[in-house]
Amino acid sequence: MKKKILGISLLALIYLSSCNSSASKTSNTTTNNSDSVNTEETPKNTNQKTSETAVPNHDGKKPANAATILARKQVPILCYHQIRDWKSTDSQSAKDYIIPVQTFKDHVKLLADSGYNSILPDQLYNYLVYGDPLPPKPVMFTFDDTDYDQYEVGAKVLEKYGYKGVYFIMTVSIGRKGKVHYMSKEDIKDLADKGNTIGSHTYDHKNVKKYVAEDWVTQIEKPTAKLEEITGQKMEYFAYPFGLWNPEAIPELKKRGFKSAFILATKRDEKDPLFTIRRIIASGYWSAKTLHNSMVNSFGESRN
Repeated sequence: MKKKILGISLLALIYLSSCNSSASKTSNTTTNNSDSVNTEETPKNTNQKTSETAVPNHDGKKPANAATILARKQVPILCYHQIRDWKSTDSQSAKDYIIPVQTFKDHVKLLADSGYNSILPDQLYNYLVYGDPLPPKPVMFTFDDTDYDQYEVGAKVLEKYGYKGVYFIMTVSIGRKGKVHYMSKEDIKDLADKGNTIGSHTYDHKNVKKYVAEDWVTQIEKPTAKLEEITGQKMEYFAYPFGLWNPEAIPELKKRGFKSAFILATKRDEKDPLFTIRRIIASGYWSAKTLHNSMVNSFGESRN
């Protein structure tokens, strides 16, 4: 009987030992898998140039103050308008905002060949506010005013190199055809569905510095609601018409749910740098080399 009891006890000990060993393996496996995820690692520089990482969880992490945001290295942000060949009727000043198709292709190819990676506003925001890492040589492509050639030419050229873009939509022109052909609702939805960012650029491009009372509804609230209806996504990024802004506009944009706003190459606001993020207009006169030189001069050397 004693032998039988001893045998049962021995079997029990073996079973418990086996369970503990299995539990230990499970725990170690979970820990090792967790340790193997390196959120700080930057993506390899391949033709798939857009960093598409999961949205990080910043619960409990304190956002950076204005001074810290201003001290972070600026990311080159390019602003394009029309992408089409020049016409004899185009004025000299208009050609700054009209980039010939081949010139645009040359711009993008040079940046791709030079190892640049496109980023989107969420990534830029998390970098500025929480210090999240960005891919090597980050650049942001932005497009203003809803022109159809941004969809037909711009988006397709970016896609060829694995890039994404940001499209700031002026809602008054959606679906219009005429001397200038504008994007339709379907075009805008397609851009959003393919992972590009859609942002607000007011109703009809009215200067924000001149807004009073109902203008905030007409120019911001209604266009925002329309774009959210078209895309099914929340509008969180805004581009000032003409790049013009004033301090009074910033709390109005914050109240309406915007996380940041983009100006042009003027001085940033020291109190609210997230609402005065700088861009440069990619001139139609610029060769690819000139574009790169302008990026370096405006934003400093890109990180390796």
